Amino acid sequence: MSQLSAPTVAIETPVTPANPPGERLVSLDLFRGATIALMIVVNNQDEEVAYWPLKHARWNGWTPTDLVFPFFLFIVGVALAFSFGGRLQRGESRRTLLSHVLRRGFMLFAIGFLLHGFGARFQLDQWRVYGVLQRIAICYVISAVLVLYSGRSARLAAIAATCLVSYWVLMRYVPVPGFGVPVRDIPLLDPDRNLAAWLDRKLLMGHLYEGTRDPEGVLSTIPALATSLLGVLTGQWLRSTRNITQKAAGMFVAGLIGVGLGELFNLWFPINKKLWTSSYVLLTAGLALMTLALLYWLVDGKRWRGPWTKPFVILGMNAIAAYVFAELLAIFLFGVNLHLAGGATMSWGEFIYRRWFEPLGSPANASLYFSIGFLLVCFFAMWILYRKRMFLKI
Repeated sequence: MSQLSAPTVAIETPVTPANPPGERLVSLDLFRGATIALMIVVNNQDEEVAYWPLKHARWNGWTPTDLVFPFFLFIVGVALAFSFGGRLQRGESRRTLLSHVLRRGFMLFAIGFLLHGFGARFQLDQWRVYGVLQRIAICYVISAVLVLYSGRSARLAAIAATCLVSYWVLMRYVPVPGFGVPVRDIPLLDPDRNLAAWLDRKLLMGHLYEGTRDPEGVLSTIPALATSLLGVLTGQWLRSTRNITQKAAGMFVAGLIGVGLGELFNLWFPINKKLWTSSYVLLTAGLALMTLALLYWLVDGKRWRGPWTKPFVILGMNAIAAYVFAELLAIFLFGVNLHLAGGATMSWGEFIYRRWFEPLGSPANASLYFSIGFLLVCFFAMWILYRKRMFLKI
């Protein structure tokens, strides 16, 4: 991120003024809302028939769907920098902030854990331990502690780089017990014969999302932390005294560099979402930087706002509530059965899909229409909360 330290533009050069102090960063809410909207859509697709951009890559490689989670984690880091910067300036103590961080992290982890409990009908042998909110909680807490007690940008950048390099070393050179050394004895990043999957089986066997491995497992938390720290560095850059044009340009250039480094690192350490590889972190953080730079320049700089931004801003201001509502709705729709004539049963979700969406077109279109309808229901619920000025703040 050292490339962000661009020289200040001369005073006489006409530039876009910086945001007034204390003004909410609308572009960040918009980015968060668009990300959670896409997350809801892709989570409710039938991956067997969905269009390829709405499917996860089966293993190595990436699709637009594989950008969703790292974008959200990156945004968590950006928001953390803004929140802590403002509260420290107002005189709040680090001890008070640490207490808040630990409470929030615990609540996020607990909500994610309980959501999996609902999905597994609270059967302990099927109850997944890790997940999306759990990973966010862990990375949020660690990132927050690092910001509080080692908040300089250079130190945070060094820690992020250490996370990426150390994870590559572990996955590339450490022998996998029972299988051997990657590249020499087994393929690099073999789906089940890799160090991350082996460790997950040792620590969490019976509670893994994919049976023999978990895409939000223990070891891959290391590079995921780098994703949130890169978001923190971006937030610190946005809080600087530079003008909007300089900030947007710096982020865009840094994003291009991140994408380039990710593609270069891909030659030795393939881009892989399920293992959250270091090349995947660089690529997705780079794309997140470029996206946020564009939105920041248009929405906060040029003030291009209107009906097209409002729905995403509404979702973005209540993103955790939207995610939890979507998960609970999916659990209800596909976990509660409807008894049909003749003794047949099917879930409410399958019934709605077959009755209202399947006749609308091809399987891919039907899947897309269903997921968009699902998103609209979630948006309506968040719109009600927005109108009542109710926001989930853990």
